[in-house]
Amino acid sequence: METSEEGKALIKKFEGCELESYRCSADVSTIGYGHTKDVSDGDSCTQEEADQMLTEDLEEFEGFVDKLVTVDLEQNQFDALVAWTFNLGPSNLKNSTMLKVLNQGEYNKVPSEMKRWNKAAGKVLDGLVRRREAESLLFEGKDWYKV
Repeated sequence: METSEEGKALIKKFEGCELESYRCSADVSTIGYGHTKDVSDGDSCTQEEADQMLTEDLEEFEGFVDKLVTVDLEQNQFDALVAWTFNLGPSNLKNSTMLKVLNQGEYNKVPSEMKRWNKAAGKVLDGLVRRREAESLLFEGKDWYKV
């Protein structure tokens, strides 16, 4: 399964696109749409390079979701999980209660588990609260755009 345009739209909305490197809330050098691999302070990229990095990053995160999720997913559920993992990383997915309840087939518990991941450096961030709400709504197949 691949991330749909709707899943990409959610990621793009919450990541934003920066063509100059910056430090994210977790103090990691970041560029483009949340790309962190091999990024140094002072790096820059073109819009085309940012788009290409997102495509490559999504392939990687889709692979993590494919590998770790053992139950069937609808497209919107897959998209939400890729967006969540894109932001939080595969280790957090692998070790999360969210994955455990999902793989037990308890789809209805996933949205509330997603929402628990709203902190950076120990502090609740409004942007993460909104992002987790959007991902939860997408997982449920609901309109997330107004979040």
